[in-house]
Amino acid sequence: MLAHTVFFRLKDRSPAAVERLIAGCREHLSGHLGEVVFAVGTCAPYDRHVNDRDWQVALNIVFDSRATHDAYQQAERHEIFIAAHADSWELVRIFDADLSVCNT
Repeated sequence: MLAHTVFFRLKDRSPAAVERLIAGCREHLSGHLGEVVFAVGTCAPYDRHVNDRDWQVALNIVFDSRATHDAYQQAERHEIFIAAHADSWELVRIFDADLSVCNT
């Protein structure tokens, strides 16, 4: 599996701007082929010194394979999302990780 995690820092950090981006994620980025988990949300009000809190929206999608992740990157709905929302981003950080599941 491949976990695709994205942290968005917005130019406009208002609740309305945050909700617009979350709605866009739900509309355009959920339900893609090979998606095992889709989650989107905001920075938790859990203020620990080890937490990076310099972002407003987090997106986490787990794909069943690298191939389905790669197809998602080229999907029309993904491109529509970028075109519709890129101007609202101050910074985007992307972390992709190969995953294995251990059931203990």
